[in-house]
Amino acid sequence: MVVRHNRPDVVETMAKCSAVPVINAMTSESHPCEILSDLYAISKMREDYLALQYTFVGPCGNIGKTWLEAARALGLRFRQCGPKGKGYDMPGVEVVHELDAAMQGSDVVLTDSLPREALDDFRPYQITLNAMRRANGNAMLNPCPPFCRGEEVSAEVIGSPFFVGYGFKAALLSVQQALIVYLLGR
Repeated sequence: MVVRHNRPDVVETMAKCSAVPVINAMTSESHPCEILSDLYAISKMREDYLALQYTFVGPCGNIGKTWLEAARALGLRFRQCGPKGKGYDMPGVEVVHELDAAMQGSDVVLTDSLPREALDDFRPYQITLNAMRRANGNAMLNPCPPFCRGEEVSAEVIGSPFFVGYGFKAALLSVQQALIVYLLGR
């Protein structure tokens, strides 16, 4: 059973009461299938994907939390970037409050859709072509859809070679089918 529900407790209750596996397709706290698919796509593009520097630019939300969980499980170098003192920091992770500093050394730059109330706070953290040029030479930009040009990312960077978002999403179906086949075999 594949469940996409805002409340994690509902998904957990369903899993406890179900005779079949329950796949968390997304909650307000996590988005594991999306991140699993992104990691698979990165592994196909970069053999050394476990050694890359992952930089998440955004508030503490389901995408950032799930990337942090994946980083802990796989030993990835992961950091967050966002405004200081606004309550956006994820606990237990390196947080860089200056975008220029965060971009230096980054191999994979990650974003999430911004909630309306965070738009003004994150305006100086928009990922632009100039920001990506401060990252490592072959850095990748992977904004989580739906991304909004002019909010978390600029229109120009979406048209650049840094952007890999659409190619990454092509892996979603294969990865999720593999997950279902794996769970059915258990």
